[in-house]
Amino acid sequence: MTTHKVLISDGASLHVKVLGGDSPTKPLLIALHGAPGLSTHAEPEATFNFLQSKFRIIIYDARGSGYSSLQPPYTNERWVADVDELRIWAGADKFVLAGGSYGGFVSLDYALKFQGRLLALILRDTWAWGTRGMMRALKTVLTSDKVKVDPERQFRVWTGILKDDQDFADAVAEIGPLYAPPGAESEEPEWKSPASRPATYAATQNAAFSQEMPKFDVRSRLKDIKVPTLVIVGRHDLITPVSDSEEISNGIPNSQLAIFENSGHTPGNDEPEAFRERVRQFLSSVESD
Repeated sequence: MTTHKVLISDGASLHVKVLGGDSPTKPLLIALHGAPGLSTHAEPEATFNFLQSKFRIIIYDARGSGYSSLQPPYTNERWVADVDELRIWAGADKFVLAGGSYGGFVSLDYALKFQGRLLALILRDTWAWGTRGMMRALKTVLTSDKVKVDPERQFRVWTGILKDDQDFADAVAEIGPLYAPPGAESEEPEWKSPASRPATYAATQNAAFSQEMPKFDVRSRLKDIKVPTLVIVGRHDLITPVSDSEEISNGIPNSQLAIFENSGHTPGNDEPEAFRERVRQFLSSVESD
């Protein structure tokens, strides 16, 4: 594994790790984390490091998150452009793109803009319509008996009007059990990494959920994505439920849907062996095409 600070064309720098060595003969996989301003490369590193023998894997903190620059704009368009600049930096004409949760939104936007640069697409626990997703997530948070929350604070986080970084940290601390499968309520949510992880950044979350999510709606364009796609979802995901992944899989012509029956929002954490086997199976089928 090597760690890099990759300078982007607008002057921002990204905290990037490369797993699996730097050999250009290996195909490239870029994996995106979720939760802008909160999550980091830690989740995709844990999820996809099993592929190191066959792939060069790029994991990184998106701008506005982790150890990367806090330089705006915090937009899907800019996050998509950052992905493509990392592809160029890695020297790959085509690659596999994997995105979980909010990383799935960015991955869908990338596929619709730069489809010819993809070998395959992996989408984990995500949705295709931002407004419905935000409002349903807020309803779930406010009505679930699994958590006790401050309604005003949850309203702020899901609509992108957080007061400050501490407000963000307090909001996410309340809802961790909603991301875990039944019987695992004490598990840490996907964004949790070692205690030394960077702070939460409310400005990133606010931009994503007040500006980007209300206009994110790719339902009518899913049919235009022709690359092989694996859509993954946990049966017990309360934030991006199975119906969202079914909608995506039904809309993308060359797609496969994998529902993990004992998982919440992160099947790679909840059912690691089954997750790895399913991803390997999918990537092997892509290689043989």
